Amino acid sequence: MSDTKTSGKVVKSEAEWRKELSPMQYAVLREKATERPFSGEYEHEHRKGTYTCAGCGQTLFESDAKFDSGCGWPSFTAPAVESHVDEERDVSHGMVRTEVLCSKCNGHLGHVFPDGPGPTGLRYCINSAALKLQPK
Repeated sequence: MSDTKTSGKVVKSEAEWRKELSPMQYAVLREKATERPFSGEYEHEHRKGTYTCAGCGQTLFESDAKFDSGCGWPSFTAPAVESHVDEERDVSHGMVRTEVLCSKCNGHLGHVFPDGPGPTGLRYCINSAALKLQPK
């Protein structure tokens, strides 16, 4: 594996990503796809633990921040570490949304919406395929 690290970033060729990720993980993380609602592995997950990036292993969300939003994807009120997620304006599909990316490997995670519960009022709507649960 030839991980080229540039300022803490994980940079790999598309062939390396394809080899390391499942087809669904690749589609979501590298091609910004979205898994079908209510189909993801972690949609109804209730175990305690830390959700890490399926692409690079960086800590993204804690189970304590997970809530059932009814939207069909795992939802969180806040990232575990603010600097571990990047946000970008997404104007695809005729909508204006805020895309959420892993700050280490630039993998697409999902989107964040301003309709979540307190204290943040945010709903990080994240694809299960982008996550790996490390149970506590």
